[in-house]
Amino acid sequence: MKKDPFVICPFCQGKGPLSESLTAQSNQNVIFTCTQCQESIRNIETSKGK
Repeated sequence: MKKDPFVICPFCQGKGPLSESLTAQSNQNVIFTCTQCQESIRNIETSKGK
């Protein structure tokens, strides 16, 4: 069984699984959405998006 890493929300400090918190965009960036407070950070640049 594979374990999913957890991320900590910078807004509410809640924890959630990485796979439920990040959404890939077509421009190689990602969107973070907190599973608890629903706040989001858009257009997070990745190493592929540089």
